Amino acid sequence: MKLKTLMGSGDKIGIFAIPYLVPILFLNIIFPEIFSVGGPSKLLKTISIIILIPGIITWAWSVYLILTKVPKKELITTGPYVIVKHPLYTAVSFLVLPWAGFLLNSWLGLFIGIIVYIGSRKFAPEEEKYLSKAYGASWNDYLKKVKLPWV
Repeated sequence: MKLKTLMGSGDKIGIFAIPYLVPILFLNIIFPEIFSVGGPSKLLKTISIIILIPGIITWAWSVYLILTKVPKKELITTGPYVIVKHPLYTAVSFLVLPWAGFLLNSWLGLFIGIIVYIGSRKFAPEEEKYLSKAYGASWNDYLKKVKLPWV
């Protein structure tokens, strides 16, 4: 099993994000007060934890499915894949990075999450072409059943 098959578009998303992340991280080091969320407050901490927990679970569940199903050349259509086509990218972008950032008193996680999501949308079509070619009718059936195919 090639590492590239397991990674999907992850490497391309990372390369896409680096030119945006480096200046943002640099600015965060020089001007941390600009990125501060002001504490975070007890309410923001609570909300962050409430959202971060399912985000980490979704991410870990997605990784588990990839590591167990992809080597067997099985199309993943269960677990978080019932809801979105790319739950790993979606969970990291919306449920992990922003809320972990808020817990660390920074807006930086939100910016990084947006960049990662944009990268995932940019490279997902290529990944989906591969899946369509590899799984044919099974892929088309899956697309009809996934709840939020546009996310």
